[in-house]
Amino acid sequence: MKKKVVSLAAFAILSSTAYAAAVSADTHTVKKGETLSHIALKYKLSVTELKKLNELRSDLIFINQTLSVSIPAAPAKTITPSPTPTTTKSTTADVKKYKVVSGDTPSKIASKHKISLADLNAWNNLKSHLIYPGQMLIVSKGQTAPVDSAPATKPVATPVVNKPAAPVIAVPVQTKPAEAASYKIVGGDTLGKISLMHGVTVAQLKKWNGLSSDLIFVGQTLKVSDGTKAVAAPVSNDKPASQANEVIAEAFKHLKVPYVWGGSTSAGFDCSGFIYYVFNKSGMKMGRFSAEGYFNRSYYVDQPQPGDLVFFENTYKRGISHVGIYLGNDEFIHANSSGGVMVSNLNSPYYQKHFDSFKRFY
Repeated sequence: MKKKVVSLAAFAILSSTAYAAAVSADTHTVKKGETLSHIALKYKLSVTELKKLNELRSDLIFINQTLSVSIPAAPAKTITPSPTPTTTKSTTADVKKYKVVSGDTPSKIASKHKISLADLNAWNNLKSHLIYPGQMLIVSKGQTAPVDSAPATKPVATPVVNKPAAPVIAVPVQTKPAEAASYKIVGGDTLGKISLMHGVTVAQLKKWNGLSSDLIFVGQTLKVSDGTKAVAAPVSNDKPASQANEVIAEAFKHLKVPYVWGGSTSAGFDCSGFIYYVFNKSGMKMGRFSAEGYFNRSYYVDQPQPGDLVFFENTYKRGISHVGIYLGNDEFIHANSSGGVMVSNLNSPYYQKHFDSFKRFY
């Protein structure tokens, strides 16, 4: 990987003159410290659009690289005169989009544009309420209006080459019969962790067990199914079923370990030190970097899986400044400066405000 990056950098230096000649209002020359996220936000694009425009297979960019930042206009449709009079046809208005700003929520955006929250979620394939500043959302599918026209010929579709999708971490589970639907709590367990282990939601656990709060205790037995279907078998902390499970199991071993600035041992962690320790202990060898360093060594995922990374920006400094491990059900585990290693929820106002993205190591 180092050789490849060095080669790219050398190519950039040798070709800088050629790049400069080609720069126009529709291009951007990468400067030191810039990332795809910053460039996409500057030109009102999504990271996905920017990568597609430049046929990028990863988030790796280099200084003096020239990127296209303008989406080409769609070719006009050709109208062929009809040999016979026509009555009416309908045309569709342009789809309207909205750029998310700080403080926005899906409900607020739906209300502002007088659409239902269900439509907003469907049009944008939103699986949760998590959105981020700079994200472009469809807020109107357009309306049809009758017009007199001749029948139009169908435009020839341009072939689209589908690039292979980024690998997805699959978390295999084994199933147990519905009658084995209880679980005995051990040290370090939380409702979030137990729900993840059994493939159910925290709300279901609380309902089945008559819990009015998240308080549970060691030795307590919880129902983990309503008895109507088979449930996922618990993931053993001693022998995880996958890399993702191994990462999560290792992370939970260190709950309540104190926060130490620059710490990367079980005596104390900061957020990036926690990532370094947990992933290395889980068999994924990596160097010690900051939260921003790990951000630059991972790729974006639209549908996060347990074991993925969740990044936050503008916490104690500008830019990417905090990172945790996603657990599912909008929960993540991280080394927090005010409480050590703990589980937090993305629904809290603070983490909603600073949420940046979900990513996954290459």
